Amino acid sequence: MDYKKKISVIVPCFNEEESLLAFNQTLFRYLPEMYCYEIIYVNDGSRDKTLPIILSLAKENTSVKYISFSRNFGHQNALKAGYDFASGDCAICLDADLQHPPEVIPELIAKWEEGFEIVNTIRKDHNSISAKKKLSSQIFYKLMRSLSDVQIETGMADFRLVDKKVLKQLNLFRENFLFFRGIIPWMGFRQANIEFKANERFAGTTKYTVKKMLTFAITGVTAFSIKPLRLSIYIGSFIAMLSFLYGLYAVIFFLFTDKVITGWTSVIISVLFVGGINLLMLGVIGEYLGKIFIENKRRPNYLISESNLFQV
Repeated sequence: MDYKKKISVIVPCFNEEESLLAFNQTLFRYLPEMYCYEIIYVNDGSRDKTLPIILSLAKENTSVKYISFSRNFGHQNALKAGYDFASGDCAICLDADLQHPPEVIPELIAKWEEGFEIVNTIRKDHNSISAKKKLSSQIFYKLMRSLSDVQIETGMADFRLVDKKVLKQLNLFRENFLFFRGIIPWMGFRQANIEFKANERFAGTTKYTVKKMLTFAITGVTAFSIKPLRLSIYIGSFIAMLSFLYGLYAVIFFLFTDKVITGWTSVIISVLFVGGINLLMLGVIGEYLGKIFIENKRRPNYLISESNLFQV
C-alpha cells in the first residue's frame, strides 16, 4: 500500500464555542483527500463550552485530537503545544474564528510539495477592519523591523505550514516569552509567502485586547533584540551632553556677567525631562531583567489537564 503523507492541523482555541462547529465543518471541506490528517485542538483554558464541543468532535472522528490546558497560558503557548505533539510530515496552524480561511490550506500544501519547508501567510485585512486597527498593525510591524534584529513582513500571521524538519527544531525552544512571528523568520530554512484576505470573524469578539497587543509587541521586540538597551545608551549620552553644555553655559554666565541667573521654570522642566528619561530607560532595563528572572526559573510553557494524545 502506498504511503500517504500525514498533515497535522493545529487549532488554538480560547472561548470559541460559537464558531467551533462551523470551523470544523469548513476545515474538513478543504483538506485534500490524498493525505491523512490529525486535527489537534488546543483548548487554552476556555471558560465556555469549547472543551465539551472538542470532546464531542473527538468522539465522532478519530482524527480529531485535543490538548486541554489547566488554565489560560496564551495563544503562543497553545501553538507551542501543538508543535510539540504534532506527528505529521508537516503541520499547519490556524485560528478557529475562520478569519484564517481554511480554503488557503491547499495552496500551503502545494508550496510545501514544491520543496519549501516553511510556508508563511501574509494577511490582507478585510474591508470591514477599521482604519485605527490597520494603522496600529502597520505601526507594530514597522517598530518590529526597526527595533528588532529579525525582518518580519507586514501582515505576517500565525497561519502557516512548517515541515517536520522544522517541527523537530521548534521542539528545542524552551523560552517562556515565545513570539513565533519572529522565531520562524529567524530559523531560516526554505521559506515562501502566500497572501490571503482575512475573513470577517464568524462569531464573538477579538481575544486580543489593547493590553494584550501591547504586551505582544513588547515581547516581540525584547525577545529578539537588545536595540532598546542600546537606544537607552544613545539617549543617555545625548542628555548628558546637553546637560554638560547647559552647565558650561551657567558657569560662564556666572563668572563673566553681573546678572543673576534666572529661569527656575527651565530648570524644573530640565530636571523633570531628565528624570522622565531616566525612568523610561530603567523601565527598559527592568523589562530585560524581569525576563531573565522568569527564564531562570525554567518553568514549563504550559500545563496539560487532559488530552487524547497520551495518558495524562
